[in-house]
Amino acid sequence: MSGVPHRILDDVQELRKEAGRWLKQLREAKGLSQRQVAEATGTEYYTFVSQLETGRGRIAPEKYESWAQTFGVEPKLFVKTLLRYYDPVTYEILFPQP
Repeated sequence: MSGVPHRILDDVQELRKEAGRWLKQLREAKGLSQRQVAEATGTEYYTFVSQLETGRGRIAPEKYESWAQTFGVEPKLFVKTLLRYYDPVTYEILFPQP
C-alpha cells in the first residue's frame, strides 16, 4: 500500500474502529460473550471477535449471514452497515447521500 496516501489509510483505520464499536454494541445488546459469538458464527478463535471489535479485522462476506443471525439483525441491513465501514466508496456509489 505504499502508493496510498496516509490520510486514506487513517480514514480506513478509523472506519474499521467504528465498525468494531458497532459490532461490540450488537454483541453486548444480546448479552453475548466474545466466545459465544465465535461459537455461534463458526469462528475458530474467539480472539478474532476481539480483533474485530478493536478494528483490526473484517468479517468475511461468506460469514455475514451467520453474524447477522447471531446479533438478530436483518442480513441486508447488517451487510449495508458493514459496507459503509468496510468499503465506503462502494457504499456511496450504491447509496448516495442527497
